[in-house]
Parts: sequence; C-alpha cells; structure tokens
Amino acid sequence: MSARLLEGKPVADAVLADVAARVEKLKQKGIFPGLGTILVGDDPASAGYVRKKHETCQTVGIRSFDTRIGADAAQADLLAAVAAFNGNPDVDAFIIQNPVPRTFDFNEALLYMDPQKDADGLHPINLGKLVLQEPGPRPCTPSGILAMLAHYQISVAGREVVVLGRGPTLGRPLALMLSLKQRGANAAVTVVHTGVPDISRYTLRAEILVAAVGVPGFVTPEMVRSGAVVVSGGISWEGKKLLPDVAESVAEVAGWITPRLGGVGPTTVALLLQNTVECAERRAAQNR
Repeated sequence: MSARLLEGKPVADAVLADVAARVEKLKQKGIFPGLGTILVGDDPASAGYVRKKHETCQTVGIRSFDTRIGADAAQADLLAAVAAFNGNPDVDAFIIQNPVPRTFDFNEALLYMDPQKDADGLHPINLGKLVLQEPGPRPCTPSGILAMLAHYQISVAGREVVVLGRGPTLGRPLALMLSLKQRGANAAVTVVHTGVPDISRYTLRAEILVAAVGVPGFVTPEMVRSGAVVVSGGISWEGKKLLPDVAESVAEVAGWITPRLGGVGPTTVALLLQNTVECAERRAAQNR
C-alpha cells in the first residue's frame, strides 16, 4: 500500500481565498484588518515562521506589524510589547511566537493579552469558550488539521481517533475539538503520550492518528493500523531540515498521510489569518 498525501497547500489556498474576500468586504466599510507578531530572541526557525506569516498577510490584504525583542531583554519588555498591541487600534489580532527563550514567561505574557485580540486562540478565556462551544478564536494548528480532514472528505464523526501528545497548543485542544458535537467532529477520542507504556496498544486501534509529540520519526509502521489516516502535527529541526513525528516509511501502511513538507504547516498559517479577519469582523460589528 502507498498512502495518498494530505497536502496542506490546497486546504490553505481555499481558506486564504475566503479570507481575502472577507478582507475586501471589510475594507469597503473602512476596516483594514491588521495582524501583529512578537518575536523574542533570535531562533532561526521562529524567525522563519514569523516571516512566512507576514508574507501571507500581504497576499490576502491584511496589514502586518512586527515587534522584535532581544533574548537579553527582560520579561517587562515582553509585557510592554503585549500592552502596545492591546492598545493599538490598527492591530485586530496578534501572536507571541512560541517558544520564547527560557528566561521569559510565555504564560504570563499570554494572560496579559487582550483575549479579543488572541490570533492563536490560546488565551485561557478563549480555550474556555472552546470548552463551552462559544464563538471565539480557535487554536490554529488543531483548526488546520480539522480543515484538512474536511477538505479531503475524511469523515471524523463516530470514528476512533488517537491523539499522540497532550501539549496546550496542539494535542490537548485538538482532542477537545475532535470530540465536540458539531460538524466535522463528534469522534471517539483517545489521548496518549510518551508516558504511556505500550503506546502501540492504542495507536493500532486508530482509524485516524495524529502525532503531536515533537520527536522525529516517533511513529513507525508497526504502530499504525493498515489504511489509517496519519497526520504529523509535531515537528523538530535537525539543522535546517524539518523532521516530522511520523516516519516516512509509515506511508507503506497508512491510507492517508501528511508529507514531510507542506502538510499541517500551511494550514496553520491560513487559520491564523482566518482568526485575524474574524477579530476584525467583530470590531466592525461593534463599531456599527
């Protein structure tokens, strides 16, 4: 068996086309959506992610604002940058690029953010809204994975899904989103992690397996049910080479699989901009 590829670009292109149309409607009303980014330190991978977000903003007509903070700065400088974006009427939504250097407290900065400007959907208030199925920004990478499954018409409802990883940006919110009683979800979800012995006992049951542990090649063919849908959400870097959580040899067992490059990444950026335009739409509604 050779798995079909879950390419992220067609999914992202469809989302971004919708975003561009919504941006144009807002501009006709005098609303010019803006996304802000805060980059702390000089990690090359993080800088590359931020650059890609700004480039994509240009393609859909969203203004972008960039703040850089040196690795030798203080936590107070990060909080000041958050406060500046909170108070900037040109910025509808913004992110703090994570991870930040260990000398900084990401969670404190996240709590300092105006939840109505949370482009990543990670503020505790917005995660609470997710639990209650109330409107609000949703975490971007989990949303991108759900958009990918929907785009390729892969049914989720009632199916057994295993999420490998419990991190607050991907594994934990994805498991919650998959289990919600709504279109494109309503799955039977099991969450496992690297602290669970004999993980294969769970992953071999999965009709859909999402890996989000950040360990290169962690998922091997022996861990995957024949014909399963396998999504690699976690990534690592070896120099300039991106390494997914799923070994490429899994393609010989799976029915669908994300490619090493161009899988979940493009959808994450697209959903970030979708969150941004939705924040701008809420501002427009408040200004009526």
